[in-house]
Amino acid sequence: MGLTACGGSGSGPRATRSADAAALTGTLTIWLMSDAQTSWPDLVQQVNDEFGAAYPNVTLKLSYQSWADKVQNLDTALSQGKAPDVVELGNTETEKYILNGALAQVDKTDYENSDSWIPGLENTCTYDEKLYCVPYYAGARVGIYNTAMFQQATGSTAFPTNEADLTAALDRIQAAHKGDKSFSALYLPGPYWYAAMSYVAAYGGTIARYDSAGNWHGTLEDPRAQQGIQHFVDLVKRYNHGDLTANELHQSDVLGKQEAGVIYGNGWEATSAVTAPAGNPALQGSLQPAIFPGPNGQPLPSFIGGSDLAITAKSQVTAAATAWIKLFTSAKSEALLASKNILPNNLAQLDPLKSNPATAAAASAVPNAWFTPVAPGWAAIEKKGVLVTMLNAILAGQSVDQATKAADAQINQLINTQS
Repeated sequence: MGLTACGGSGSGPRATRSADAAALTGTLTIWLMSDAQTSWPDLVQQVNDEFGAAYPNVTLKLSYQSWADKVQNLDTALSQGKAPDVVELGNTETEKYILNGALAQVDKTDYENSDSWIPGLENTCTYDEKLYCVPYYAGARVGIYNTAMFQQATGSTAFPTNEADLTAALDRIQAAHKGDKSFSALYLPGPYWYAAMSYVAAYGGTIARYDSAGNWHGTLEDPRAQQGIQHFVDLVKRYNHGDLTANELHQSDVLGKQEAGVIYGNGWEATSAVTAPAGNPALQGSLQPAIFPGPNGQPLPSFIGGSDLAITAKSQVTAAATAWIKLFTSAKSEALLASKNILPNNLAQLDPLKSNPATAAAASAVPNAWFTPVAPGWAAIEKKGVLVTMLNAILAGQSVDQATKAADAQINQLINTQS
């Protein structure tokens, strides 16, 4: 879709006809994901109207991308010198483009609420203490549970708010299904490293750290990380009665087949579990999201999901790009996202969503959310399955101490070299 910036009320941030704004000219090309087109088109229109009022001599060209082919399209555009000026990136995509020099550095102070950005989301944009994108919205993993099973086994459909009560409930659910050897009260896959690292984060551990000498090094053998990994492994062994080597990619199917009482996953997995053909439509309404309690009386920290907005390094209209992103991530814009149950980019506007039943689970997991190291060799670490190998080794009988030391050794070999 092509749009020319014009008209509008001029009521938003920076929406004034200053001499500097009127002097800006050129074409600003923006790529957003299709989520914005289908779920918050009113926000897009609002921002474009405000931008048009403030910058009447800038032509705005906006197009929507799909998640399936955006990366390929962006790589092609970058190689041909036809990259957009502003691009939305899933936060797991930012590292690649930061490290290959495709993104321009941005100034945090140019953006509203930057002093309360969700730390995990800001980390997805940060490399070597420099910022290369702007947090847009957040996402998190949550508990998804079968309310009917909880009612039958515990007398309540409510999900426990602390881990001790949760394990007590899971024990009751497991006992109620003792005749089914494949049933898992909590289906927690053994190689599910996103979940394992959430327990590491809960104990204050990390996968790796950046030192004062300018190098990354693995930190899984740190006692705090080891404690988190042991806690995760103990839960897997206690409640997962399936194949311990199977990953989490099909855990929603297990929930849909009623072979599990609870999974820990993305909110959309609840929809998958009730959607035919793999899911069971009869469970519609029975599966609910919940705040997943961690081992320290707090919600289990989640791997941070969501999106960021970046300015490409070769953009010729960076001032206009900065202005548009400022409008699109302003407090006014983030409030509109929050009204649609989308988690905003900052803690101040996130807080009220913790009281909204539709968003409470994810909103409560986000403040302490974690992210993988934005390091040159992280992609190689994932590709080689270092964390999966570590977890499988522990479940096969190796000690946590041995396995984490071996994982750190592999991390140290790979993490500082861009693949």
